[in-house]
Amino acid sequence: MQFKLQLDSDYMDNKKLVDTLATNLGRSSKDVSKLLEAFADVLRTRCGDMDSVFVPSFGTFEPKKRNERVMIHPSSGRRMLVPPKVALSFKVSKVLKSKLK
Repeated sequence: MQFKLQLDSDYMDNKKLVDTLATNLGRSSKDVSKLLEAFADVLRTRCGDMDSVFVPSFGTFEPKKRNERVMIHPSSGRRMLVPPKVALSFKVSKVLKSKLK
């Protein structure tokens, strides 16, 4: 299945994304919105367990653990402790990268 994505501006918000996907898939906006929420839940659950999520022809969502560190506040010069956290990174697949070129 191949889709043609038409963008009317440089920025696509959630409503435009849902409407475009609904039109391309021939589904209701409500169904597409539920699908995107379910996908976000899967990402949240799997990445919360420190597992990667691979979407074929799209890319890989991978959690990365950031260690605790000391930073210096630029305006006050005070040293601050930044707690450890998990950040989500995304790596584009080779297929999508070649289509974007």
